[in-house]
Amino acid sequence: MDINGLPDDLLVKILSFLPTKVAISTCVLSKRWEFLWMWLPNLEFECDWDPRPGLGDFINKKLPLHRAPVIETLRLHPTWNPHIKPEDIKRWIEIAVSRQTYFQDVPGRVCLPSLKNLQLQTQLFFEDGKSLQQLLSGCPVLEDLSVQFPYNDNIREEFTITIPSLKSLSLFFPSNRNLNKYEINTPSLKYWKLVDWNHGEHYSLIKNMPNLSEAYFDVGYSNLKILNNAIGPVTSVKRLTICSEVVYGDGFVFNHLEHLNLCVCKKNSSNLLGQLLKGSSNLRVLDISIKKWCLVCWNQPSSVPGCLLSSLQIFNWSGYFGRPRDRDIAVYILKNACHLKKATILADTRETFVTNLQMIKELTLCPRASSTCQLIFPDDFGSC
Repeated sequence: MDINGLPDDLLVKILSFLPTKVAISTCVLSKRWEFLWMWLPNLEFECDWDPRPGLGDFINKKLPLHRAPVIETLRLHPTWNPHIKPEDIKRWIEIAVSRQTYFQDVPGRVCLPSLKNLQLQTQLFFEDGKSLQQLLSGCPVLEDLSVQFPYNDNIREEFTITIPSLKSLSLFFPSNRNLNKYEINTPSLKYWKLVDWNHGEHYSLIKNMPNLSEAYFDVGYSNLKILNNAIGPVTSVKRLTICSEVVYGDGFVFNHLEHLNLCVCKKNSSNLLGQLLKGSSNLRVLDISIKKWCLVCWNQPSSVPGCLLSSLQIFNWSGYFGRPRDRDIAVYILKNACHLKKATILADTRETFVTNLQMIKELTLCPRASSTCQLIFPDDFGSC
């Protein structure tokens, strides 16, 4: 069947599965294909470093001709391109939401009434401390927001994210940023990712996240206050990933937490595992991932955590090195998890501190509280 015999609506649907750059390239096929890509509701422009101004010129010339009645997703990545200026990006946003999808009811304010997904990776919206709020206030149905703040020590601003419709939020702070304060008020939020490794002092205020079900935190030692303020309001999550050196305080209670992923990729982790086990009485799945030369700090609890006695069913350990402390933790869980169904131990065979045979012997011969627990060593060794 000749693809040219298909109706325009179906051809546009086919183009929607292609990267924007590839979809645009079809405009050279024939007169009919010249404008088909302009009906795409999702656009993504990668503006990587290039000594030529070609892509920026293309967007300036072609974007005003865009014909789709609704822009659902607009992604602009102007990273390190000497020809892309802040005023260019602002103009592109205004052009992309022209006609039915664009109106300007406040001078200098861009309104995107149909925009659902937004990714920001440019300094444009942080120059005066108000541009970000102005942009977000014009996105009444926004559902997915990702913000990567610029590497600039001179920016010290406050911002607020108040979006009733937002379901997913990702915030990335570079290591040299000095942000004073940010507030988040997102009553519909279901997923929150916070990556904060800057060395400046700043403060977060989480006002409203009653529907949050999954959270991801990667926060450095110098930002204990940030992690404390972040974790406090999200103790109702069902799935939690933490990449951090410590948790500030041990009073957090996660009554609804079912899946915990502890990523140990820093040299110090304090008694993070013990704190989280103690406060997660309904935990069903525990994933531990350890990077080379990192170590899980472990102080054996004075009493067995409730989740080991009543709910834990799946235990996965990726990056098991067989060190004494690693062995103590694994043996403790196997010995006390009464309802454990499966324990998977993935050893790093290049860096193990004991032989593979010794490692398997240590774990298979240790007592198990659950008579039905299957101990699995992937790839080379099968199960026991």
